[in-house]
Amino acid sequence: MGRPKSFEPDVVVARAMETFWTKGYAGTSPADLAEATGVAKGSLYHSFGSKRELFAKALELYGRTGTAATEEFLSRPGTARERIRAHFARLVDADLDGPVRRGCLAQNTVEELGGRDEEATRAVHRIEERMIELFAARIEQGQRDGDVDRGIDAKAQALLLQTTLAGLRVMARTFDRPVLHRIIDTAVAGL
Repeated sequence: MGRPKSFEPDVVVARAMETFWTKGYAGTSPADLAEATGVAKGSLYHSFGSKRELFAKALELYGRTGTAATEEFLSRPGTARERIRAHFARLVDADLDGPVRRGCLAQNTVEELGGRDEEATRAVHRIEERMIELFAARIEQGQRDGDVDRGIDAKAQALLLQTTLAGLRVMARTFDRPVLHRIIDTAVAGL
């Protein structure tokens, strides 16, 4: 019989997610993961299989927590334009205010692994599809509430918003706040 685990798997995945997010998949070594999680390399791999499997769990956690936070944030009182603009600004400001400008783990994954790693590509696509659904739902609510023109194609606008958000998260690594906020204002002006 093996020794019982002396760590919480969810905590380990969350700490691994932070490390992958900051250093990238290739830039994260097994030693980095052991240091970040406080779990020995052997125990990590015994519990999670491989670095790649731990990365998949970290990316899934990122998507799940990110979409839940987006859903909650968009459901707060205000117009669709106000809520979406505030959501974009919140994410960009967090990118700029962090100790490292690391952008979005999903977009970083596309840049690093997209087209070469089918599983990672599919995982990011699922995250993006869920975000598009959330934006479309908020736009449709705005149409029902009368603060968004009923003639706007909610799905097309949601696709544009997700594309803009993805670009903003990449640009947040090199551009300054005023430029990024002007982009946000332009993106939501069509609502």
